[in-house]
Amino acid sequence: MPTTHANAHAITGMIKRLNRADYDRWASQIRNTGGCRQPIHLRGKVDHYDRATGALLHRYTTRSEPDGILRVPCKTRRATRCPACAETYRADTYQLIRAGLVGGKGVPDTVTSHPTLFVTLTAPSFGPVHTRREHGGKVQPCYARRNAPTCPHGRVMSCTERHSKDDPRLGEPLCRDCYDYTGSVLFNALAPLLWKRFADSVRRALAKAGGLALKDLRHHLTLSFAKVAEYQRRGVVHFHAVIRLDGPGGPAAPPPTWATADTLTQAYNTRPRQSRPPHPRMRTSPHAPCAGEVSSTSDRSL
Repeated sequence: MPTTHANAHAITGMIKRLNRADYDRWASQIRNTGGCRQPIHLRGKVDHYDRATGALLHRYTTRSEPDGILRVPCKTRRATRCPACAETYRADTYQLIRAGLVGGKGVPDTVTSHPTLFVTLTAPSFGPVHTRREHGGKVQPCYARRNAPTCPHGRVMSCTERHSKDDPRLGEPLCRDCYDYTGSVLFNALAPLLWKRFADSVRRALAKAGGLALKDLRHHLTLSFAKVAEYQRRGVVHFHAVIRLDGPGGPAAPPPTWATADTLTQAYNTRPRQSRPPHPRMRTSPHAPCAGEVSSTSDRSL
């Protein structure tokens, strides 16, 4: 590789770093970030006090760190931003979901007998985007439409290309001027609130199914869930979640006999329309769970 001014500057900087007395600590920080492409630089201090006596037990400050900063991984789940962190949390997602189904990480293995749903909650369309689909091992046309309309900005709303996996256009709108960027940003910002409303509505439906007042539901069962938020190619959040019915004491206790997998499924499907989140959509399916579907099980293993 030819030596450029930028390369020479980087090499000089590395040599200086190697000769510094704090190199070992700097190298330790870099290792702890796990190969993060864009580590976050923290500055500040932390004081630990004894609550009983008020005595200072320990003080940490980043002033003693190399360059006066503490480097920590960005923890993004977007591979385009940081492949190392995205891979780390992709593995964590599997372990988290698996523990909710068969136990582990503090969850007893008796949860395999508890009514459980695996769900994926996705956002609505904010406009057609370039996508890659396969059928029978063959890549399908992106967004092929017969007699495709022309948008107000003069673009034909169709794409017949068969995109490769690394095509940078994947997730990009067919027409950027038509795409509802405001709606997608607001959806991401309100996603936690939408999830809360979804969970609250399921609890109300479960209480009704058991003939209970909502305030008494927690004395009979617990609605437990483990959820992971991920970004789609188009940059919009969707949720993967395991939703499980436990006893009032948590996963160590079974739920009441009336709280079955069918009851849990119906709690979603029959809850009042006005209580449904305006954006997430879920479809029931007797097949294996996939995007936008929910499947139920009362005895499941991975």
